[in-house]
Amino acid sequence: MTEAFEDVGDVVRRFDAEDYLLDFGTASALYLAAALRRPLLLEGEPGVGKTTAAKALATVLGAPLIRLQCYEGLTANEALYDWNYQRQLLTIRLAESRGDGLTEDDLFTEEFLLERPILHCVRYRGPTPPVLLIDEIDRADDEFEALLLEFLGEASVTVPELGTFTAEHHPVVVLTSNRSRDLHDALRRRCLYHWIDYPEPVRAAAIVRRTVPAAAAPLIEHATRFVGRARELDLDKPPGIAETIDWVSALAALGVADLVRDDAIQSLSALAKTPDDRTIVQDAFADYAHGLATG
Repeated sequence: MTEAFEDVGDVVRRFDAEDYLLDFGTASALYLAAALRRPLLLEGEPGVGKTTAAKALATVLGAPLIRLQCYEGLTANEALYDWNYQRQLLTIRLAESRGDGLTEDDLFTEEFLLERPILHCVRYRGPTPPVLLIDEIDRADDEFEALLLEFLGEASVTVPELGTFTAEHHPVVVLTSNRSRDLHDALRRRCLYHWIDYPEPVRAAAIVRRTVPAAAAPLIEHATRFVGRARELDLDKPPGIAETIDWVSALAALGVADLVRDDAIQSLSALAKTPDDRTIVQDAFADYAHGLATG
């Protein structure tokens, strides 16, 4: 199997071609994950682009993206594999009608095996190993992490009735976490790690410019600067780059070319996501817009 990327610069260039502007640290982490075939744990505040980075990685590699969205109560039957119980029941009834005998071994074969995202990733036999996105692992229960350890360490899944399935070529695995809870050391030890921070103002403006090309340059500059200041406020949910893009898109849809217009305040629902945050952001925005108008 050939190397996925020539070097870190190649990662930056190929992501740039997909309109995803990488910082050097994130590009290095993605390069190592692809080169070493080690799982990569991406952490950061909500909205900084962790999930989008995994999606873009699959695109630039020309690989299929397999996604496992985590949530509280997620089980092995939903993430690794399950058995087709309806088909097993029909097989039992058919055998009974014919007077045939069945054993447990007859019912637990690959014919009745249902692949869930992780086993599907292990058994994938396409020309390019897939990218597996295990999204928001911190939303799953603590016990679920233990189910992942064999896969993360060995790219394999054991089905007690059939044995162990191991990937022919290690997939690229990206886990994301918003740090809503601490992850176990056993999981962290099996992964490379990178923290994605909020982009600095210049790169934030460049990202928004790529994503919302219809927005005027002064609007993008002033909006990204204001969002940077808003993150320093006592907010329940500080806005990330995703909220910044949503806000500038809303402003552009309203025909706002800069934040000095009075109707710009109507768009703050795209930026502040709780009533308390909206009050705080609205007051800060009024002061900021006044400063722009008088400065």
